[in-house]
Amino acid sequence: MGLMKVMAAVVGVVLICAVGSVRAQATTQPAPKAMRAVPTPMVPGSLEYRAAQAIGAGDYASALPLLRRLEETHQDDPRKMQAIGEQIRVAEKALNSGYAMGTLPPEERKPIPAPVDGKIADFENIRDLGNFEYDPENGGGIPLDVQAMSEHVIRIRGYMIPMDQAENITTFALVPSLFACCFGQPPQIQHTIVVRTPKGKAVGYYPDEIIVEGKLKVEEKKEDGFVISVFEMSANSVKPMGQ
Repeated sequence: MGLMKVMAAVVGVVLICAVGSVRAQATTQPAPKAMRAVPTPMVPGSLEYRAAQAIGAGDYASALPLLRRLEETHQDDPRKMQAIGEQIRVAEKALNSGYAMGTLPPEERKPIPAPVDGKIADFENIRDLGNFEYDPENGGGIPLDVQAMSEHVIRIRGYMIPMDQAENITTFALVPSLFACCFGQPPQIQHTIVVRTPKGKAVGYYPDEIIVEGKLKVEEKKEDGFVISVFEMSANSVKPMGQ
């Protein structure tokens, strides 16, 4: 089973690019009705499809000219332009580093400061929490400083992908960005947090960046012998940035 299938088991839904505009409410409030998110499928052979295939294979040399052409055809769509721009930066960085095929070389890892009892640990991005290389097929290798965050309350930013339903959401995946999803690229397992709301509480869908606060659990969970998640979170607050 490859990473794509593993992440499909984690998220449980099709990763989305175009989503509704209903705001999420705090978990202590009744959830409003949410607009169902309908993904736009990519047509085999299209520029989007070919770019996604090239990026997924790490063939940045082939992906870059396709992305440039996509950039020219979507000048009037800011959301797609931002997604394409992010992919272009990734491809250019890979090529400039001499990695025309495969993944980028890992950056030097910075250990996470030890948690303090009674104090909320803040993370600007999920990648700051999952800042380590991870093999989802074999598992193991979660750094001790990351394991030490288990059972501590954290506050972290990210984007919501519902796992159970489009309204009255009780379980969702928190991911660093939705832009890569436009090209069919799921986030890595260590960059995904499975968030659960308190029993009897739910949230509505929010398409923009949110901030989630709650108790983190660091544990490898397997299905059919493969790791499907390493981070889970019991949320006590889910709200859009700026509120």
